[in-house]
Amino acid sequence: MTATIDSIATESTADTLKGVLFGCDFRQEHGFWRRLISTEPFRRPADRTPDERLSLAYERLKILNSTLDSAAGTAADPRALAALHEWIGAVDPALTTVAGIHYNLFLGSLLDHDGDAGRDLSEFLRLRRIGTFLCTEVAHGNDAVAVETTATYDRARDGFVLHTPHSGAQKFMPNASPAGGPKTGLVAARLLADGADHGVFLFLVPLTDEVRPLPGVRVRRLPARLGSPVDHCLTSFDQVFVEREALLGGEHGRVGDNGEFSSAMGNRRRRFLTSIGRVTIGKISMSACAVGAARATLAVAVRYGGHRYISGPRATQPVPVIAHRSHHGPLAEAMATVFAMSLLHRRALDRWEAQAGTATGRAEAERLVAVAKGWITWRARAVIVECRERCGAQALLEHNGIADLVAGAEGVITAEGDNLAIHAKAAAEMLFAAPQTSQDGTPDAAPGDLADPRFLGRLHAHVEDLWFARARARMSGARNDGPLDRWNAASGPALRGVEAHAHRQAAEAYAHAVAGLPEGPARDRLVELQRLFALRWVDRNSGDLLAAGRLTVEQVNTLPDAVERLVADVAAHLPTLIESFALPEEVLADWPIACADYADAYDDPEAGWQTAAPTEGER
Repeated sequence: MTATIDSIATESTADTLKGVLFGCDFRQEHGFWRRLISTEPFRRPADRTPDERLSLAYERLKILNSTLDSAAGTAADPRALAALHEWIGAVDPALTTVAGIHYNLFLGSLLDHDGDAGRDLSEFLRLRRIGTFLCTEVAHGNDAVAVETTATYDRARDGFVLHTPHSGAQKFMPNASPAGGPKTGLVAARLLADGADHGVFLFLVPLTDEVRPLPGVRVRRLPARLGSPVDHCLTSFDQVFVEREALLGGEHGRVGDNGEFSSAMGNRRRRFLTSIGRVTIGKISMSACAVGAARATLAVAVRYGGHRYISGPRATQPVPVIAHRSHHGPLAEAMATVFAMSLLHRRALDRWEAQAGTATGRAEAERLVAVAKGWITWRARAVIVECRERCGAQALLEHNGIADLVAGAEGVITAEGDNLAIHAKAAAEMLFAAPQTSQDGTPDAAPGDLADPRFLGRLHAHVEDLWFARARARMSGARNDGPLDRWNAASGPALRGVEAHAHRQAAEAYAHAVAGLPEGPARDRLVELQRLFALRWVDRNSGDLLAAGRLTVEQVNTLPDAVERLVADVAAHLPTLIESFALPEEVLADWPIACADYADAYDDPEAGWQTAAPTEGER
């Protein structure tokens, strides 16, 4: 690696790789959102207070809504929602938050449950009222099935009375204030009828008018959180009445004209999960948001590294900082990870769409979505933090764009199910599944060639099997003091197994993408990324693979050099690779350090150097 990094991207290579990242129908699926973020209303504002930035997010939400052919169509389309998050997430995290809540959790839930209600959604489709989603409570986050807000059926008035019984039952963090306009919420509450608890359902409840909460509704802003400003609130209810039609019912449960509750599901947990089914698409959206943010920060870091010059070996010959292995190495590995994140996101989205309407395979597809969400958002945080460090103090300043995305990564890690909780659930489900086995006819225990992608695939499968085997052994050897003790004994290696599963899925997505490309520079670039991603994982697990006879001592010894060669290969083409991200130049121009003239952002129009030096005759 030298200072003469190839900065001329061949259009065909970048375009081909763009197809790998975004799918074959980029114009249809992503073109609208890419164009939208490059327009003037979405350009980065300067020097705004948090409240002004919050107001701007809601202004942009209304502009966005006015440009849609159909708000209902967007809410009903998982690909459109994913693309919204993928592009807008890198530009305005606050807008992404309120848009995701309105279109997915709120409108999407209404559309999913509207089969027999026939309710008028025009106020929400035209954004005369903004929708929000009130599920979690102060005392109930990932265990939202245990929420304590109640909705008691009142036969005399043929409706429900919503009530918050104590402080721990306050709804926690929804954007429920009047900021941006009147709000209506979908409130998760425990349906009580005739003394029976039928489980948690969603209820459509008006929350505020243009300036204040409605009678019986109490809304208090939470302290400022890390990252972009959103009107996160505590919300409670004091005997608030809503009509019977406010219940989002269906086969999972309804109250009929006779006032009797009925349900095709006897299990209250299943009723709740059906009610909040939109959370799965929310997980897909969080993955998309993380992918988009990671790509944007990596693009900024690569560009900045190319035009930030430092002293070279000879003082008279400065070099770009990216010429140093210590600088371009982490960015090259981040590139391999970002491609893996993108490919795994598309794999999970494709699986979900293929299985969402069928009973067969739905649970497996939903688990892949959850595993991908956790793995992708954790990897995004690592990439974003690495890029922030590579850009030094410049990246700590808000106007350079990265600081918001650092904080935003923390948000997506927790949103739509905390990563550790959803990976723990996946680990428990996978713990008793059959181990992965080789599918290509090669003896499973035989070492192979590290240049053979099929062999690398078997190594990925073995690492996954190994950790789940350890988890089963831990569980079997645990003292029989109850299921929690057995799970605690197994959870550590089981969670490592889920991580390995995510790596395997990403590696398979890489292999599928490579197989779909013809011979040529684009395929060469993708193979380099694929091998770097795979060998880094093999290197991390080389001790276990050596002990199991899957690797030889010679292979373990050659791994570091093989990785170094791939780092150099990938680093030489970083400018080409970031072109495949298709980020609009208008967006990049809003982040000074992404531009070669970044120092001009700090120029002082009143400084002495602005005045020409006096001539000899003027002295």
